[in-house]
Amino acid sequence: MSDSVNERPRTLALRARAARLPRWWALPACAVLGAVAGAGYGVLQTPQYTATSYVVAVPQEKADPATALGFAQAYGRVATQLAVLGDAQVAAGMSPTELQEKVQVATSPDAPMIAVSATTDKPSSAAITANAVARSLATSANHAKDSTRIKLLPFSRALPPNAPASLSTGVTTLVGGCAGGLLGGLALLVRPRARTEAVAGASVPGPASALVRSAP
Repeated sequence: MSDSVNERPRTLALRARAARLPRWWALPACAVLGAVAGAGYGVLQTPQYTATSYVVAVPQEKADPATALGFAQAYGRVATQLAVLGDAQVAAGMSPTELQEKVQVATSPDAPMIAVSATTDKPSSAAITANAVARSLATSANHAKDSTRIKLLPFSRALPPNAPASLSTGVTTLVGGCAGGLLGGLALLVRPRARTEAVAGASVPGPASALVRSAP
């Protein structure tokens, strides 16, 4: 019994302190928590590096340049297929499934160019992987160059990047702080609305007072 009696004043004191806090306390608190979480993510994440290799589609004799652009778009769509990546797995040191996760391919609507990008946790590995996939794509496409009259040639080899492509700790801290501040602002918007609805829901028994006045 004595423990429960002693705990009651403490609980009341904590409630009194919470009631004295300003209404906007959630905004800086959430911003600080978000910044701490963002900083932790930035420190613990593994840096990722991206390298890009370029391949160009060149029209052969009696071939329309517009045809080269169309074939570049088509080859870009099949660049990450297992049939193409199978020749690159030895040079890259990855399985075709891993290459599909690490490699991204982009094409241009104005130029017959194919960009092969690889993202790994090491700069040298990213460059080797991008070059291996670009070379495998060119080899696979050139098997049909006699019928398509389009030949894929290497345009620019990938080099090991100097800086990681992943977000730095400063950026993740800033993003986390902004996200936390946004949540704190939403909390401030919700609290007054909840109190207003609670007050509006309470009703005063007006007819009862009228009956009291009419009683003899």
